[in-house]
Amino acid sequence: MSKQQNVLEFYLLCNKLKDIIRTGWKTWNVQRKRVESIAEHIYGTQMLALAMWSEFKYDIDIKKVLFMLSVHELEEILIGDLSPFYSQKENKVEMGHKAVHEVLKNLISKEEIENLVFEFDERKTKEATFANQCDKLECDIQCKIYDEEGCVDLKTQNSNAILKNKEVKKLIDDNGSWSHAWIKFWQNKANYDDNFSSVSNYLLNNKITK
Repeated sequence: MSKQQNVLEFYLLCNKLKDIIRTGWKTWNVQRKRVESIAEHIYGTQMLALAMWSEFKYDIDIKKVLFMLSVHELEEILIGDLSPFYSQKENKVEMGHKAVHEVLKNLISKEEIENLVFEFDERKTKEATFANQCDKLECDIQCKIYDEEGCVDLKTQNSNAILKNKEVKKLIDDNGSWSHAWIKFWQNKANYDDNFSSVSNYLLNNKITK
């Protein structure tokens, strides 16, 4: 194919992410006229990264982080948005990398972009660690927004398989708040540094929408 065709094919593939709603919001039966898509999540992680970098003065390559976050969900074009509770996590990584390879296969710079996805998944560099924290915290912020807007009714969760997770169920039973339980759950899982922890705790203890 020509370079022009490659540009448009890649764009059209990525454009599909505008129409794929995040699985978590469907699982929790979020009731809202407009619910966050994967593409909107990607944008959210990038804006959060800029804010965290600005306010906490991280010694990182922020341009690399933004590039990494722009491509960290490419796999979901082909395999969809698999829940963190997906039972076969090792298969998810393998499937994801194969999907990324397929999405990028016709681009001249495919290896460079693919390596950024792998770096994000491995979480060994300071940029990848920072980007992964942005990925998790952005989800919690969006959860808090939906909860404050009254978009989730915990009484209508009969088909929600996540509630079978004992830790999640206990957190909800202890507090009665969906977003409080979700934020606390990820505080225990996300390995936040002190700065991300401080923002997460602020989120936990304060109303953020007007």
